Amino acid sequence: MFHIVLVHPEIPHNAGAAGRLALATDSALHLIKPLGFSLEDKYVRRTGLDYWQDVKLHVWESYEDFLTGADPAARKWHLSTKATRSPWTAEFKAGDYLIFGRETKGLPEEIVRDAGDHGLRIPMAPGGTRSLNLATSVAIVLYEAVRQQGVEW
Repeated sequence: MFHIVLVHPEIPHNAGAAGRLALATDSALHLIKPLGFSLEDKYVRRTGLDYWQDVKLHVWESYEDFLTGADPAARKWHLSTKATRSPWTAEFKAGDYLIFGRETKGLPEEIVRDAGDHGLRIPMAPGGTRSLNLATSVAIVLYEAVRQQGVEW
């Protein structure tokens, strides 16, 4: 249905949770190296539980390799605290890529800048926190995208 893309993820729990979200929504998970963990890490597998082997997983050597290999017709949405547009204003379509940056730094500023109106920021109350957990962010945006498709499993 959708493509979840984690650029240079650092925390195995988040990758495992994203894998589980991918399975729950019939989506694919793309991990872009370098990874801050091994895919053999017990925490990745523990978070994904016994589902990890069923994840539609794609591992890319670099962001450039991902861009070359991704469906050129699909839209790419870049999630960042540096963006200004809310996901609630986006019109998602099946096959879209939802691209998230690493836990400690997010996506590079030039990627967000180049995304234009495909840069999205999850709204948060002022003064509350700088950012949300990566897996939480994936769930919020992914399920908004799924909701817009009218899916009723």
